[in-house]
Amino acid sequence: MELNEVTRKLPKHLLQFVVDQPYNEYTPVDQAVWRYVMRQNYHHLRKVAHESYVQGLQLAGVDIEQIPTMYGMNRILKSIGWAAVAVDGFIPPGAFMEFTKYNVLVIAADIRTLEHIEYTPAPDIIHESAGHAPIIAMPEFAAYLKHIGEAGSKAFSSKKDVELYEAIRHLSIIKEDPITKDDEIREAEAAIEKIQSNMGEPSELALIRNLHWWTVEYGLIGTLDNYKLYGAGLLSSIGEGMSCLSSHVKKLPYTLAAMHYNYDITKPQPQLFVTPDFAHLNAVLEEFKKLMAWTTGGLSGVKKAIASEQTGTVVYSSGLQVSGTFTKVLEEDGQPIFIATTGPTALALRDTQLSGYDKERFPSGFSSPVGKLISSDIPLEDLTDEQMKQAGIERGKHSTISFEHGIRVDGYIRDVIRSKGKVILLEWHHATVYHKDDVILVEPSYHMAVGEKIISAFAGPADVEAFQPTVMVPHEKMHQITYDDKDRELHELYRQVREARGDDRLISKLPEIWKTVVRDFPDDWLLSLEILEILNDRSSYQQLCHDIREYLQKKRSGRPELEKVVTNGLKLLGIR
Repeated sequence: MELNEVTRKLPKHLLQFVVDQPYNEYTPVDQAVWRYVMRQNYHHLRKVAHESYVQGLQLAGVDIEQIPTMYGMNRILKSIGWAAVAVDGFIPPGAFMEFTKYNVLVIAADIRTLEHIEYTPAPDIIHESAGHAPIIAMPEFAAYLKHIGEAGSKAFSSKKDVELYEAIRHLSIIKEDPITKDDEIREAEAAIEKIQSNMGEPSELALIRNLHWWTVEYGLIGTLDNYKLYGAGLLSSIGEGMSCLSSHVKKLPYTLAAMHYNYDITKPQPQLFVTPDFAHLNAVLEEFKKLMAWTTGGLSGVKKAIASEQTGTVVYSSGLQVSGTFTKVLEEDGQPIFIATTGPTALALRDTQLSGYDKERFPSGFSSPVGKLISSDIPLEDLTDEQMKQAGIERGKHSTISFEHGIRVDGYIRDVIRSKGKVILLEWHHATVYHKDDVILVEPSYHMAVGEKIISAFAGPADVEAFQPTVMVPHEKMHQITYDDKDRELHELYRQVREARGDDRLISKLPEIWKTVVRDFPDDWLLSLEILEILNDRSSYQQLCHDIREYLQKKRSGRPELEKVVTNGLKLLGIR
């Protein structure tokens, strides 16, 4: 991937998700699918989408006539401080949101098949580029996208979230593959239902993922009676972009309550939420952030870190950040008084790992008290060297430190580590940690974090690059469709029709191409529509146009699944 000034800021753990856009692998049928969807959407959405949609397509470098390249989009997006990268399908929600934190749009490299032209069960380049990209031209929405991305990257998830994501990704992959058997799809759907029925208390990531879905993906803006579309799912799906206007789809005011509405990525949505303006999105997000461990810290924050069973970070009031898998907390009066990790742990300040305090230093875990000293009204982190000496805390001497809630540390002080005047660590020789009268830890060399409170807790390590990735690229890849000779013959016909659209000298080939389609490819309908579009206004081909119209009308009557797409295609040509 060619990096630019925006994508160069991406951390390495996100670059692992980026793939090269396989532009040369898009078939002429893929290009026709893009063009059909974009023409339909543009015709419909210019009347019902947010006012920024039409101009936003141009600002994002999205062309109706052909699938965009990442290079072309990036060349144009950089003018508004954004960029785009290609990825393989549905990536983990936390990673997806973290990309937006860095002003980068994630674009699934694949494109939906002709069979799923109305609605794709998997993310694709139509959804991502033609759905997400146009609205980021609005500064208020771009700011919201960035802010919810940052919050999402800090939100704790659960093992059940990971399990559900993997199951949904699997279903989206096999549903988009035309050779998947129905019983395999039913089995995957049943697996998702089983996981969803046993999710337990929703995690922070599950809740913010819902807010993201009902705004960024499926949001409406305006009033309950007069609204416009701005969510990417609505701007990229012919089916939902039209059906969402129906009274059968409930319209609800967008509030924090939307976080409790779950969704199914593979099905149309039963309700949608309407925000009065983009500023309101940020207001609701600020409400949500006040509930997050990232902003509240405390005992609940530590418990969320433990419940996640994944790498997390807690931040002491001294500023010291401890990153690892948290497994233990002792509490008194609703406050954490002692916390512990299991496995590799690292210490950091301001999201930068402290030299000498990496995972190799603490390969088996880290533990430390939290709280206020009995002997001082001043927090330990704020004591001067003289005040520490008066409290009996002195380098090279034996010391006993007693905390209000019963934790006591006894041993020899080896060193006092400060940062910007604050004490952040005490290093001990032969330390014993007591909880009241019980010994809970004996260490020949002990590093004690300093801080009266836990002021923050968030998902992932503080210094992601130093800690190494904790979110990995999914093992299951999007299925590559294999084409036989018959498929390639149809692709060639699509290519010839595409060339004829821009070269009048090739128009005379179209009657013979259409005869071949009717004879050899009876399941195809889109190429007939494309030929009709080119010939419809040419007087010398009116009889052929009449035959093609009858052919398409008969096809939509005989195949209910084609009724809407064929009818909509004919409508664009002024044909009922």
